[in-house]
Amino acid sequence: MSSRRTLNTSEGKTSNPATKFLQWKSNDKCFAYYDKEKGENVQVPLPFKFQFLEHFSTIKGWNDASETGIYSNEIMFTSKEELDVKTFKGVEIAKGLYKDIRSKVRDAGGKYHRSVYVLNEDGNIVNIQMKGAVVSAYSVFMDGDSKTGIKGHKHLIENNWVVVNKFQELKKGATKYSVPIFEVGSVFTDSEFKIANEKYKEIENYFDNYKGKADVNIVEVDDDDDLDF
Repeated sequence: MSSRRTLNTSEGKTSNPATKFLQWKSNDKCFAYYDKEKGENVQVPLPFKFQFLEHFSTIKGWNDASETGIYSNEIMFTSKEELDVKTFKGVEIAKGLYKDIRSKVRDAGGKYHRSVYVLNEDGNIVNIQMKGAVVSAYSVFMDGDSKTGIKGHKHLIENNWVVVNKFQELKKGATKYSVPIFEVGSVFTDSEFKIANEKYKEIENYFDNYKGKADVNIVEVDDDDDLDF
């Protein structure tokens, strides 16, 4: 099966195609999304199974000084694409390559996030917003870890389901936390592969029309889960 991934830039914006925006809730040991109509977080129990579509880098967070959220555009290449970080009130915090603005962004309350677009079992596009230790777990799953001899799986994710059946409990200092364990699932059927290709086009069209403007998606964040690692 050939690769569907043809995006090389993060340009474009009309309406974000994601139907839900998930975060890993460390204390609850599951994913959850904020339901605007209910005004509450809705848990997504494990196992959670998805088809990978595409991933980007972005900044999200909270600025105490202005008492508002922080967001940025989504980019594919942090080494050559600029992030434009702002508050929800429209005040620019920093603009530039991530390595150049990282300290300023963190001082303002912003945190690096992996924005991963996937297809759930219902055939809907879902965005998983990863930060801290979850980004690390995801990166090891994708790229492996030469120090520990773990092999990456990014060569399999366009043809196989990704499944989170369980979690790992970790500790840093006095803080206990959890991260999801990503695993390779079954190979796509022809119809599943076709659907993934069709849905990828929605992601592609979205970013082709993005034109560098950030799409503001306010996501409920529990302070207990707002870990720096």
